[in-house]
Amino acid sequence: MFVGDSLSRNQWLSLICMLYTAVPETKYTATTSADLSTFTFTEFGVKVMLDHSVYLVDVVREAKGRILKLDSIQGGKRWLGMDMLIFNTWHWWNRRGPTQPWDYIEVGGELYKDMDRVVAFEKALNTWANWVDTNIDPTITKVFFQGISPSHYNGSAWNEPGAKSCVGQKEPVVGSTYPGGLPAALTVLKKVLTSKIKKVRVELLDVTNLSLLRKDGHPSIYGLGAMDCSHWCLPGVPDTWNLILYNLIIL
Repeated sequence: MFVGDSLSRNQWLSLICMLYTAVPETKYTATTSADLSTFTFTEFGVKVMLDHSVYLVDVVREAKGRILKLDSIQGGKRWLGMDMLIFNTWHWWNRRGPTQPWDYIEVGGELYKDMDRVVAFEKALNTWANWVDTNIDPTITKVFFQGISPSHYNGSAWNEPGAKSCVGQKEPVVGSTYPGGLPAALTVLKKVLTSKIKKVRVELLDVTNLSLLRKDGHPSIYGLGAMDCSHWCLPGVPDTWNLILYNLIIL
């Protein structure tokens, strides 16, 4: 099961396509119910699932409005009993205005109109880490974290200040180091994975730097209804993520 936002969906779709390509005539079913999508390879008894949970922690509608609860994961009930879990979150943490799906942040019983989003992200990850340590049996479930998937909306970050986005990009960044550096969210994620989880091994799919180099890998103006420099084309970058995942699985 993939658990996360639309970048999780990107990797989920990629994995389904790669698996189906290996057995192109196999029978399958595909279902979606609320936030849960399931693709079943019926001849093999294999399900590849996606739980759409953009923050991992809960967003609850209450009398005051929509509350982002940084210390609550009631949605985790759907994640129990899986053979593999691949988590992801970050894409929605900087949303503001009409696309922000919450009105208040709650942590420690206190309500906040807003807070530093990287700080909020870390608090949510700490809650998630505690949930993993408390609820996951490592003899049954392998746990992965997808890592931080980057966007390309500012050409100055790859030393091309004339480029305002990924539009028209046809080549990766030259070399192996991204000029704009790594996002702060990655530092936070690595800190939580190394210091907050004690009982369960969580493998990081450290896809950030390799994805930063692929400024040419986005749908761009060919996205669904909007210019898109956040998600990735298929075939493309998420296939590489899944090759890394495959190698970690068989270790």
